[in-house]
Amino acid sequence: MTSLFNFGEKAVKELRDEADSEAHQILRTYMSERDGDKSEGETVPGIIHPGATGVNYCTDRATANGFSMDDPEWANLGQGAPEVGDLPGGPERPMTIDLNRWGVQVNEYAPTAGVKELREAVANLYNLEYRKDKKSQYTWENVCIVPGGRAGMARIAAVIGDVYCGYQIPEYTTYSEVLSVFKRLIPIPTALHAKDKYKLNINDLKREIQNLNLSVVIASNPRNPTGQCISGKELSDLVHVSRDRTTVILDEFYSWYQYPDDPRDLGTSLSGAQYVEDVNEDPVVLINGLTKGFRLPGWRVCWVVGPQDLISAISQSGSFLDGGASHVLQMAAIPLLDYTRVQQDKLSLQKAFRIKRDHVLSRLERMGLPVTVPPVATFYIWLDLSKLDSPISNGLTFFEELLKERTICVPGIFFDINPSHRRNLFHSPCHHFVRLSFGPDLAQLDRGLDAIERLLKKHNETPHLLGKGLAK
Repeated sequence: MTSLFNFGEKAVKELRDEADSEAHQILRTYMSERDGDKSEGETVPGIIHPGATGVNYCTDRATANGFSMDDPEWANLGQGAPEVGDLPGGPERPMTIDLNRWGVQVNEYAPTAGVKELREAVANLYNLEYRKDKKSQYTWENVCIVPGGRAGMARIAAVIGDVYCGYQIPEYTTYSEVLSVFKRLIPIPTALHAKDKYKLNINDLKREIQNLNLSVVIASNPRNPTGQCISGKELSDLVHVSRDRTTVILDEFYSWYQYPDDPRDLGTSLSGAQYVEDVNEDPVVLINGLTKGFRLPGWRVCWVVGPQDLISAISQSGSFLDGGASHVLQMAAIPLLDYTRVQQDKLSLQKAFRIKRDHVLSRLERMGLPVTVPPVATFYIWLDLSKLDSPISNGLTFFEELLKERTICVPGIFFDINPSHRRNLFHSPCHHFVRLSFGPDLAQLDRGLDAIERLLKKHNETPHLLGKGLAK
């Protein structure tokens, strides 16, 4: 069902269904091909595509529009990666690794649970940051080193039995693929709303746990993509939910990205570890690593912190899933977790990224795109397009048109965890949103913001030409 709007002599079709939208048809074709649904049959017998993350789709579509990583005219506001260079006031960045420091044995496989020295360093950091006043302390046996956050999530999913898994949308895109591959996890979604500032209602969650028999609750915190936090009493209550025999899994990769208004609070970070009573009895699982806070995404050195029983189980699953993280990079990571260095790192990061956040919010406001729920954490802006006119009021068409301006964002529908892709995409609560990253440096951010300005100008002048003739 469509209708027409007239802008002078220019008729613009309002998009109300996937069938009306070229951008949505391209996505459906892509999903069918990746799911192995090809009418001409299998290319490789017995092989199906497990599905790709939303960011992969965005990169593929950008490439179809001429994107390359080394093209300085492009701006990538889509990939969830922070800038990796020096920050004012920050510690010196690691630039060289001397293998002679550790001898020839560093060339051997590392244990699938990780190098003991690094596991000890992670446990010590958590105790100093979050558990100074707690009797129960983490040890190296509460830590498993994994080759990236996705690997950590996959290891955990592999050892969870046939259970109902609760989560909230909008949420991190990779969860959708994990829930699709590990079919023993039955996803039970709950929608969070802008009018509530995407706040988790703990009482509603408790009712769902009881009524739906949820055995696992998973959440990113700070929240990707909304930039909000579960903190204070809310976080304490969420951790306490675990004591009713519900495992709570918290993806805490953005724990350092806090933007407090009071300068005295600079340098603080966020973790459910603060509210765990017994590190081996409370079924609370925390995932973090060098990727975001330490700004070393290419190292692929991350960790899972939790009860010893869980750590033992995911060490076993890692032996057949991924084999473990790089021995060399694990050893190189140990000095980076020094408590004094970490405090310096956090402080410089929060100051630099707050400047970038405020800059992007200010420019969007001047464009007539005010952010209704500004981020208090992460490096993402969850931008509501619903006040724009068709066709760029939906995130997928906005994304495709922005590619023509050599800038990448992520359509909001990729944060609606919909493992089997059953729902009509126009019915998604995330349909009118895009996620913008202010992870890149200021120069790249301004290239991307200039591109959004150009798109809005085209929308005002020639709206009837948008959403058509997209790259194949």
